[in-house]
Amino acid sequence: MAYKQKVVLAFSGGLDTSIILRWLIEKDYEVVAYIADVGQQEDFEALEQRAYSLSACDVRVEDLKAEFVTEYIFPMFKAGALYEGRYLLGTAIARPLIAKRQIELARQTGAAFVSHGATGKGNDQVRFELAYYALNPEIKVLAPWKMREFLDQFKGRSDMIRYAEEHDLEVKSTASKPYSEDDNLLHISHEAGQLEAPDYEAPEYVYSRTSSPENAPETPGRISITFKDGVPVSVRNLDDGTCHDQPLELFTYLNKVGGLHGVGRLDMVENRFVGVKSRGIYETPGGTILHAAHMDIEGLAMDREVMRLRNMLGVKVAELIYNGFWFSPEMEFLMSAMEKSQELIDGTVNLKLYKGGVYVASRTSPSSLYDQDLSSMDVEGGFDQSDSEGFIRVNAIRLMAHHAIARRSSGRGEVSHETVVS
Repeated sequence: MAYKQKVVLAFSGGLDTSIILRWLIEKDYEVVAYIADVGQQEDFEALEQRAYSLSACDVRVEDLKAEFVTEYIFPMFKAGALYEGRYLLGTAIARPLIAKRQIELARQTGAAFVSHGATGKGNDQVRFELAYYALNPEIKVLAPWKMREFLDQFKGRSDMIRYAEEHDLEVKSTASKPYSEDDNLLHISHEAGQLEAPDYEAPEYVYSRTSSPENAPETPGRISITFKDGVPVSVRNLDDGTCHDQPLELFTYLNKVGGLHGVGRLDMVENRFVGVKSRGIYETPGGTILHAAHMDIEGLAMDREVMRLRNMLGVKVAELIYNGFWFSPEMEFLMSAMEKSQELIDGTVNLKLYKGGVYVASRTSPSSLYDQDLSSMDVEGGFDQSDSEGFIRVNAIRLMAHHAIARRSSGRGEVSHETVVS
């Protein structure tokens, strides 16, 4: 028998990767199906059996949830990373972890190839492949959605559904529910299919992780989150006393209470790295709570100029994560700066969760930079208010000069640059 080349496929059990697994086998590859448990709601035993039923030569299932929280989710939140000011990067931040383990498994099993089910129009192809090449420059990537032979056979998901039906393959997508979902501990996303129309209002049945705000409890939920060096170290339910101080359990609990109160829904049109706009619907309950609490404790314990720089750099961190550059020298540099910015970001934030909203109620910090006497409108404190007169006049110099010139220009024509300087 001729030697078959081995490929490690990131297998989700969804429509794309199920068809791709069988297609790779038809092309005479030996396929190791890699299933990463990053917190998705999944029957992993059934998923393993599905991969074997599709003729995978081996199936590896790994629980990566704890590593996902401590090495990816928490560092990203320390950086305050939000893509385009709104998206909490739930899909993007899981990809480098999955890709890293694929490369390690390829090394262990002697596979020369790795593969994924991401399309040629989306972001995930970039995230997976940049990570593959960063971690093993010699690896060979099979990306069916960019291979002419595959594209000639499958024009889109409708062809794949038809193929699955013709070959009696069990897959999760159907013609009645054709949209795509990505589920992990941080979020679940819903996109494609009916949801591609930006003017289409997603029906309530699309949402699976959060209650609708209308059906959320009438009584606010009250919790507190304690941080140490910008990392959440405990969460406490202020109503019933429930407390968690282990990272995975802590974050799982935030998802639970956030989802109950309808927290974390986002419907947005974003700009993909490849230049295409896409509509995505996201549910990120625990992440939304954590982001709000982390920003608030920074307001109390972080220096103003450090915060200004961190916020500027956080935009770049979000862009790098979204675009697939987690394993890059620039990310190493930026995350080193983020680590420094989080020193002494300690304290506890009390929050209320109510009908989709996260509301900060109070906060305390042992490293607080807040001086109540200095800030008070009722106490003179250590600040001589008459000093503000000179401060204001110094800052007004350039404003007065600008508007004086503007008035002269409007009355007597243009004023040259040389005249202004002189």
